[in-house]
Amino acid sequence: MSASRPNIVLIVADDLEAGTLAYFPNISRQLVRQGASFERFFVTNSWCCPSRASILRSQYVHSHGVLTNTAPEGGFDRFHALGLERSTIGTWMRAAGYRTALMGKFLNHYPGRGVAETYVPPGWDEWAVPVTNLYDEYGYRLNENGRLTEHGWSQEDYLSDVLADKSRAFIRASGKPFFLYLTPIAPHNPANPAWRHEEAFPLVTAARTPSFNQVDVSREPLWLRSLLPLSQEQIDQVDERHRARLRAMLGVDDLVGAVVEALRESGHLDDTYILFTSDNGFHLGTHRLAQGKTTPFEEAIRIPLVVRGPGVRAGSTIGQMGATVDLAPTIAELGGARVPGFAEGRSLVPLLKGRKPGRWRHNALIEFNRPANRASARQTPVPGYKALRTEHHTYVRYDTGEKQLYDLRTDPYQLQNLAATADAGLLASLDARLDALAACSGASCRQADARQ
Repeated sequence: MSASRPNIVLIVADDLEAGTLAYFPNISRQLVRQGASFERFFVTNSWCCPSRASILRSQYVHSHGVLTNTAPEGGFDRFHALGLERSTIGTWMRAAGYRTALMGKFLNHYPGRGVAETYVPPGWDEWAVPVTNLYDEYGYRLNENGRLTEHGWSQEDYLSDVLADKSRAFIRASGKPFFLYLTPIAPHNPANPAWRHEEAFPLVTAARTPSFNQVDVSREPLWLRSLLPLSQEQIDQVDERHRARLRAMLGVDDLVGAVVEALRESGHLDDTYILFTSDNGFHLGTHRLAQGKTTPFEEAIRIPLVVRGPGVRAGSTIGQMGATVDLAPTIAELGGARVPGFAEGRSLVPLLKGRKPGRWRHNALIEFNRPANRASARQTPVPGYKALRTEHHTYVRYDTGEKQLYDLRTDPYQLQNLAATADAGLLASLDARLDALAACSGASCRQADARQ
């Protein structure tokens, strides 16, 4: 296979926060030590389905319109109703001559209302996606290329292991360059581990950062001021949840190991790019949140991205900002696929090759829409907002009219909200940058994200 037509594997964990990869031996040895790690990589929305829609199409939330996890304004139902699946990274890569596969989680509540459980969206040659009981990793029904198979509670039914077996078979059977999109469930709640990992990490506790169980919230928005400090019982639950999440992630770590080994055995390892990331981060006691996401804080919006592949310097770090809208253009450039004009992200290829682009991203846009669905709304206390993450600041405008501003150079844990006392010129500049990104479309987003 020529260097211009590499294989590409994208692995997206579910709710994995930054800073935990050292716990996982295969990810650490095979990806982090052999690839490049992004220090500042951000989501477009710190909730599963809007974030995953951005990954699939390289669009911000205001452009793709999948606003939440549930119908009518979000979930698979919204993605399908809008016809967004007709153009995704899957269809782009397939049109470029790649054999494509999506295995694991697709979009929340797939296959949705009025869509058969056997439905396979356009762009995917191989499809293995649960249609029931997704998050338990046991006791689910799997759509395998339009054929439904039942999986129970035996060891061999564990979803991450099933995905590992299917990944091996896909890699070994490919006679042309392939794009494999792997979307395991861990460490999403309830974070069920494989049987072999049930006793792992018996003494690990959640990190006690300065933001853990935040003491002073007097200058914060009402939603945060309304949260009581965590009790000791709640803190103990946070620690147990952290251990459960790490145990569940060991199954993903084994999946990574299986993919690397299959690539090595088939002679493809040296001409394959592997990208590992998450759809959003997660709170574990930080800012008085015993668990959860959807916030504009670093714990929810900053995620890992590690890339291994030809021309990527082993053990390196990349300091420039990136965002999940950049994943699809990156994969497309690596594979020689055409990127549609609606795409709003940037290809990360120059950074992966060690080049420093003259004009690059200085702003990441995060948008959160409070769901109309009452059950979904109960999952988060956070009002809707638009947020700007720059190289030095986090700036948030809530639908309530409240604001947050943190200077990350002096306050990396976001404990001092400066919005009420900040320099008017700084606020005006941040407002202009946020307005430009929130209104951007297509190529104009790559001008708005570079404003300083």
